[in-house]
Amino acid sequence: LKQQCGVELEPNQFYCSVCLDLLKDPVTIQCGHTYCRSCIEGCWDQEKEKGTYSCPQCRETFSPRPVLGRNNMLAEVVEKLKRTVTQQPRPASPLAPAGPTDIACDFCCGTRRNKASMSCLTCLASYCPAHLEPHHSFPVLKLHQLVSATVPLKEKMCTKHNKLMEVYCKTDQRCICYLCTMDDHRHHSTVSAAAERADKQRQEELNELVQAVKDFEVWK
Repeated sequence: LKQQCGVELEPNQFYCSVCLDLLKDPVTIQCGHTYCRSCIEGCWDQEKEKGTYSCPQCRETFSPRPVLGRNNMLAEVVEKLKRTVTQQPRPASPLAPAGPTDIACDFCCGTRRNKASMSCLTCLASYCPAHLEPHHSFPVLKLHQLVSATVPLKEKMCTKHNKLMEVYCKTDQRCICYLCTMDDHRHHSTVSAAAERADKQRQEELNELVQAVKDFEVWK
């Protein structure tokens, strides 16, 4: 989509991150993110009991509940986009409701949240296949670090500093955050958690190879 000023706009930026469809009656909240009015209203309806209302993307909270105003300029652009761009239906993603032991998608609104397939260590959020799609489409989001959603993200967070535990302390043999390396673990031997995982995997593969050789010698 190219405006009269010659600036080329990426159609994906006019999609709502909740319903993943083109924005309908777009409203922009205080943090700057934009949603369909019905989508953000639905999300906030689920937060009435808490008394604080959050942005599904950046998690900034607001209290009292913000009054929503229509973003008329964006609505006009979206209407032009609908008329000038043939909308290709987005491929359906395999979705399943999150079970008691599953990691739930942080972006699904309502009581029935879908099972998350991946967690983003940059956003510190978990996503179902549908809400993960922007991470595969937007250049900035493609740089984020994704991992399988196998454990709750809070288990990857430092309980003292509330930061992601990306460092492995060899002295204490446990994962810590970068702030821990500046106080309690200042003089300890540390490596990145990723390097430690890779080292352990190589060691396991080596042990399996050694065991396979031993088994072969026994059966010779």
